Amino acid sequence: MAKRTLMAMTNFQISPRFNHNKVFILQKSDVDKRLDPAYYPPELLELEKKVLAKNPRNLRYYVNSIASGATPKTTKSEKYYSDKEQGIPFLRVQNLSPTGILEFEDCKYINEETHIGMLNRSQVSEGDLLVKITGVGRMAVASVVPDNFIGNINQHVCVIKTGSKEISETLAAFLNSDIGEKLASRRSTGGTRPALDYPALLSIPIIEDPRILTITQKVIAQKEQNEAEAEKLLAGIDEYLLEKLGIAFPEPAENSLNKRIFKVSSNLLTGSRFDPNYNHLNHLRNISAIENCAFQVFTLNQISISIFQGVGRNIDDSSNYFLLKVKNIKQNYDIDYADSETIGVFPLNKILLPGDIITPCIGEAIKQIKFSVFDKESNKYVVDNNVGIIRLKNHMSPNYVGYCLCNSIGRLQINRFIGGGGVPFLGSDNLKNFIIPVPPIEKQKEIADHITTIRQQAQQLKDSTKEALARANSEIEKILIG
Repeated sequence: MAKRTLMAMTNFQISPRFNHNKVFILQKSDVDKRLDPAYYPPELLELEKKVLAKNPRNLRYYVNSIASGATPKTTKSEKYYSDKEQGIPFLRVQNLSPTGILEFEDCKYINEETHIGMLNRSQVSEGDLLVKITGVGRMAVASVVPDNFIGNINQHVCVIKTGSKEISETLAAFLNSDIGEKLASRRSTGGTRPALDYPALLSIPIIEDPRILTITQKVIAQKEQNEAEAEKLLAGIDEYLLEKLGIAFPEPAENSLNKRIFKVSSNLLTGSRFDPNYNHLNHLRNISAIENCAFQVFTLNQISISIFQGVGRNIDDSSNYFLLKVKNIKQNYDIDYADSETIGVFPLNKILLPGDIITPCIGEAIKQIKFSVFDKESNKYVVDNNVGIIRLKNHMSPNYVGYCLCNSIGRLQINRFIGGGGVPFLGSDNLKNFIIPVPPIEKQKEIADHITTIRQQAQQLKDSTKEALARANSEIEKILIG
């Protein structure tokens, strides 16, 4: 009887209706180190078998040293952080790219004291290999630090000193391939936040093949060309907008000592602000240029139903709503809905409506001039109290107003109204005082539609890079494992 039972188990077959990479049988003799099923899908076992047949070296062979950083407390931003002009780039996962090139669109900056003190061990310099070791999405995304660059990293990225920029570029090209990503993901652990510890990361087998780097470099060249063309298109938006509205901003006054010292009549200061930046001649001349445009000019307060900030706390512990924060508002006029948080109930008058314009009101992100139009037919989204909401009246086009605010009309006014010391502050009260040219609604829509078309053309150029990267990955896989 025991013999027949053993034979029955040996001949057991899983139904073909199941996905055999999710439901499978593993012999005890094949279990190595880990017991979790995610480490043993047949697809990954077969991939690793093909890679090992190429006699690869593990990543640790190329490593002279490895380190990861930390994140200084944002509640003490004046102690640790700085701005783009004075600070040192503080690289995070979002700054790494599957092309191997660093992206700086959403880059934070730390001061020099933090760089050489608290984060001394995680300094990065030209030729270093940076690898993502924590977080959802693609694992082991790798980028190479460019020439003449000094920066630092947080705890979700590691810096690997390889001793050669060429070696780093070769490793990045392999790790960013679909093969490299699968080998890295297989070694990651954790549920909601996967992670690679150093032993797991350094155990990734690397196939050296110069053809991989050649293919990747072609994608990078195409990416740079596409982005240059896209930027040229986007750069023309401001010129088009100002021409249509009949606005000609004057050249800034020279920055000599005499020009930085000026007088303002006391009657102009009554009930207003006393700080020199707000009353500077350049700002007054810019406001005058907007007021003298081809159309009537109104404040945001006059053309809005309400302007307010989000709320700072949950009403209860349920998860009924999606919370958008400053990080969800992108510089390209988009909103990252995928990275929103779930939270409890909020007051009904704080829930976002389609057509609401949202913008950062507190923090360095204000200086990035980020305005986005909420475009979901959903009553389940809210924003926190660091984000301002502009809810327009019916005779206004949200996209038209949003485009005005995203370009020089908004940028120059932000530079005037921004306040705060160590932490920049705008606030809903300042937003109410912004002025906007108001053409007839048909003209607003005409301008908005034209700008939307330009943005779509620019986005198509950027999307073509993703398509080229997908083709490159397919080509690399054929080269490496057939």
